[in-house]
Amino acid sequence: MKNRSVAAVVLLPLVTFGIYTLYWFVSTKGELNEKGATIPTAWLLIVPFVNIFWYYKYFEGAEQVTGGKVNSIMLFLVGLFVTNLISSAIAQDAYNNLAVTAPLGNMPPQQPIQPVV
Repeated sequence: MKNRSVAAVVLLPLVTFGIYTLYWFVSTKGELNEKGATIPTAWLLIVPFVNIFWYYKYFEGAEQVTGGKVNSIMLFLVGLFVTNLISSAIAQDAYNNLAVTAPLGNMPPQQPIQPVV
């Protein structure tokens, strides 16, 4: 997952009138799907009422990829009834922590060096 500033995730939507939030959801959706989530196409965001289902599937994928470090129901309800700024910030913080703890690339683990006798 790409490491993004949590402050930017909270402040840029205020400056761009919410457009950055849509960009953030679409960008991170692709990254989550690469990690094994099954989030449907982002075009569903423009369909009324169906976008609520999309948000739920998004946060469900976030919980799956982070290994349960975020709660999908909690993020969905906060995003639905409070604001997406808070739920996006919590999710981005989990993604940043995931990037720090994840191994680099697809390299196999190193074998210990055997001393030459």
